[in-house]
Amino acid sequence: MRARHVVASIAGFAAAAASAHHGWSGYDAGKPLTLTGTIVASGYEHPHSFVRLKTRDKTWLAVLAPPYRMENRGLPREALKPGATVTVAGYPHRTDPDEMRAERITVGDKTVELR
Repeated sequence: MRARHVVASIAGFAAAAASAHHGWSGYDAGKPLTLTGTIVASGYEHPHSFVRLKTRDKTWLAVLAPPYRMENRGLPREALKPGATVTVAGYPHRTDPDEMRAERITVGDKTVELR
């Protein structure tokens, strides 16, 4: 009986963790988007890093890869400092007009694939 409760608890925690992490279906892969602008804020955190990117028209939230992936691909936290000019390529969010999912980011002369 106790084993059943433990299994049920583990399953409940796993389901909660899975629902806390969003899927990528909220982004429209049929509308590729490339933005260049200045970083006004950034976060190098789990589950996904981000930059707030000021473009000529507005400020976007660009959702990036998790920090460990960016670090492994040569994009350290220091590269995403406010004031840096970057280009992000990815897809717009289907319902939030100020958000995009970035597939790649270019900082200086370095381009990093995020997926």
